[in-house]
Amino acid sequence: MRKALLALAISGVALLGTATPALAHNVLINSDPANGASLAKGPAKVTLTFDQYVQNADVNQIAVTGPDGSQWAEGPVTVENNVISAPLRPLGPAGKYTVGYRILSADGHPVSGEIPFTLTTAGTGTPAKGDAAKAAGAPAQSAPAESSSSGVPIWVWIAGAVVLLAIGLTVALRSGRDPGPDKADQ
Repeated sequence: MRKALLALAISGVALLGTATPALAHNVLINSDPANGASLAKGPAKVTLTFDQYVQNADVNQIAVTGPDGSQWAEGPVTVENNVISAPLRPLGPAGKYTVGYRILSADGHPVSGEIPFTLTTAGTGTPAKGDAAKAAGAPAQSAPAESSSSGVPIWVWIAGAVVLLAIGLTVALRSGRDPGPDKADQ
């Protein structure tokens, strides 16, 4: 029984320790403007750097939402390897701005998130109109607040756990058998 429990524990550690990194999605590693930055002047563009290649697809989006809910991204989103960027209109009112993004990860799953920054001195810019924001590839509202890394269905994890459990039990049961009468004499 101890061997079976040991095999189960080893299987569990193997499942948790090795499967997660192999199925990881892109992770944002750098942004300009930086997360939580306070800026006296608005940036000319938003640049996001990820840890892996970003697929150059029409679904990639960057939206910049101002303190009053207006959109400030303008122009097409560009992708170069693991860097995605979009030009901005000159910013307007001082306050909290949010960069929302949604990209197509290297593994084919969408990844989204938000980066807040604060404009401390009001600018003279005007927000993008509804049609201009859509033409720029920006959603009508900011991207979802949560980071979406749930592209792997739960059944895949359950099936993997069942397979590892079966292997662990098989190994434990085979190693726990009493030797047969022929092997006892040797």
